[in-house]
Amino acid sequence: MRTEPTLRIPLGILGMLLGVAAYALVIARYVPDLIGGWHTLLQTMVYIMLGIVWILPLKRFLAWMETGRWR
Repeated sequence: MRTEPTLRIPLGILGMLLGVAAYALVIARYVPDLIGGWHTLLQTMVYIMLGIVWILPLKRFLAWMETGRWR
């Protein structure tokens, strides 16, 4: 565990916020055009899947923020 504050955490939080915002803007811009004519339940499943997908890379990113290593 780290004993001194590092710049990784504030930069990591800023990076996460920018990344999630960019992901959300891309999804909000392009996905409705692609799946707008689909049945409502299929659209719901796609949006649930896209809402979960962005979480997957966070484990390594949070580990980097704490330790400075990607593993």
